Amino acid sequence: MQTLAEGLRLPTNGLDYAILAIYFVVVLGIGFMARASVRTSLDFFLSGRSLPAWVTGLAFVAANLGATEILGMAATGAQYGVAVVHWYWIGAIPAMVFLGLVMMPFYYRSKVRSVPEFLLQRFDKSAHLLSSVLFAFAAILIAGVNLYALSIVVEALLGWPQWVAIVVAGLFVLVYITIGGLSSAIYNEVLQFFVILAALIPLTVLGLKRVGGWDAMSDSLTKQHGGDFMTAWGGTGIGDANPLGANWLTIILGLGFVLSFGYWTTNFAEVQRALSAKNLSAAKRTPLIAAFPKIFIVFAVMIPGLVAAVIVPKIGTPDSDLTYNDAIPLLMQELLPNGVLGIAVTGLLAAFMAGMAANVSSFNTVFTTDIWQRYVVKDKPDTYYLRFGRLITAIGVLASIGTAFIAASFSNIMSYLQTLFSFFNVPMFVVFIIGMFWKRASMKSGVWGLVAGTAAAMVNYFWIYKGGIIDIPSDQGANFVSAIVGFVAGAVVMVVVTLFTAPKPEAELAGLVYGTESPSPDEELEKADKAWYRKPALLGWGAIVLAAACYIPYSF
Repeated sequence: MQTLAEGLRLPTNGLDYAILAIYFVVVLGIGFMARASVRTSLDFFLSGRSLPAWVTGLAFVAANLGATEILGMAATGAQYGVAVVHWYWIGAIPAMVFLGLVMMPFYYRSKVRSVPEFLLQRFDKSAHLLSSVLFAFAAILIAGVNLYALSIVVEALLGWPQWVAIVVAGLFVLVYITIGGLSSAIYNEVLQFFVILAALIPLTVLGLKRVGGWDAMSDSLTKQHGGDFMTAWGGTGIGDANPLGANWLTIILGLGFVLSFGYWTTNFAEVQRALSAKNLSAAKRTPLIAAFPKIFIVFAVMIPGLVAAVIVPKIGTPDSDLTYNDAIPLLMQELLPNGVLGIAVTGLLAAFMAGMAANVSSFNTVFTTDIWQRYVVKDKPDTYYLRFGRLITAIGVLASIGTAFIAASFSNIMSYLQTLFSFFNVPMFVVFIIGMFWKRASMKSGVWGLVAGTAAAMVNYFWIYKGGIIDIPSDQGANFVSAIVGFVAGAVVMVVVTLFTAPKPEAELAGLVYGTESPSPDEELEKADKAWYRKPALLGWGAIVLAAACYIPYSF
């Protein structure tokens, strides 16, 4: 198994461990306080749909800001340069705005408890069951990535044995989710959001100071890697070579549309936070509120990666014992004094737990409500499903420990995650988007679109790319192409199947397809403060304009 370089062991002392201990006590305290609000399965899985927008918005961005995001995006910055901004300003913000303004009304008004449950209403049981199984499998794989990344970091940085790191982190996540349900996970994610920023901001500021500022860093990296390394779009013409190994078309279609919309609009680990909001207005604002910090977080993960590439010019190459994933730990060792180091280690562990908790809490919801309750053990009292939800949470954590080892073969864990998204999220997105905007899409087209999209993405990655049939310069470029292939295959198959199978009765599509009215509009869903800053459309356009403005300095 790949580990971080031995030379990255941190000089932690009692102060650092005290800060870490205080954090763990607070996390468990939040879990026990949240327990009082868990009386039904809806409380456990969706916080009783009672949380304010600012809480769900911060939890939404924190659920994504796991350690895989921090380590992976810093690694991507060290490997590909400034092109990492594409994952935020093209690969996140537009999709988050689309989710808030267009898709959340469908999700929230239908009162579904999960994303796959929406497919049951729009298509049929076969599409629902397959999407539930695929999502549950993907959630465990992604939770395993967080555990794997945590174990190698903690082993190298703190000297803990790998199995101890896995067990300790897994148990803490298990305890506070099992006790307090989604409310515990969400309130802890709000706390973790600020702890993570407290860890990343000093790294970013001190890192820039270490290399002489932005201009000195830019000059150094341009000499090492060429001018395109420090621009977002340089060298992305079709047929041109660039550090990312992708052209503008695959960036816009593969990342900006297919992968991005597939992840942000159908990944229940994210959508679950919005579904827990207290009303439709709060649910719509959840991803829009999250979009504003998302715009700026890129600087806190990209700059440490660039700084690491200056400090260790050969990072990630056979000439160095450091991989790209070592960028953040390297700066922690090089730059942070004790006390601040304790905060940084705490922030890193908080990030691991935020990412893992998001996937485990979404896994237990989907497995309990969409698989167990729907197809295995039906019509039991609500207390039975509440107990089963807690049991399956424990099983999910144990399964995540097993899947942690799959991530070992990837030197850049963000590449591994993007591969998983192209396999699982993209096919689900094409089924959703066609089902929502095309009334004629038949009931059977959903399941066959999922099958075709998943199979096509896997064939492209494992056979065409890995088999060397087509030369794609990098794993990231291959992921973009796989996403496009999966989307196109799923869409084509859905259209063909629709032509030969029966559509869903139009009366059953009310509120499920764009342009149709909900059969029983609920005024409570629409209740909202009329203040201008609470209007989702203004928030959405504001995020888009701000993200576009941020691109200007990186486009030349």
